[in-house]
Amino acid sequence: MSRNCQITGKKALVGNNVSHSKRRTKRRFTPNLFRKKLYLPEEDRWITLIVSAAGLRTINKNGLKNSIKEAQAKGLITKNI
Repeated sequence: MSRNCQITGKKALVGNNVSHSKRRTKRRFTPNLFRKKLYLPEEDRWITLIVSAAGLRTINKNGLKNSIKEAQAKGLITKNI
């Protein structure tokens, strides 16, 4: 499983470490991901999502049910939650 946020779709980016002498070596910028258990009151059950910090703020703003529905429409969540 790749390290992607299931709500926002954030994933690792590739860039360069640049030293003082301007030598460049490859590096990865990984997203700030958490494995969170969230409660769905409509279905009276807990679900586990891999969510970034920005994804948690999105869930707090829009609500869990709406955030999951939008993520499924974008194809970020493939299985039926």
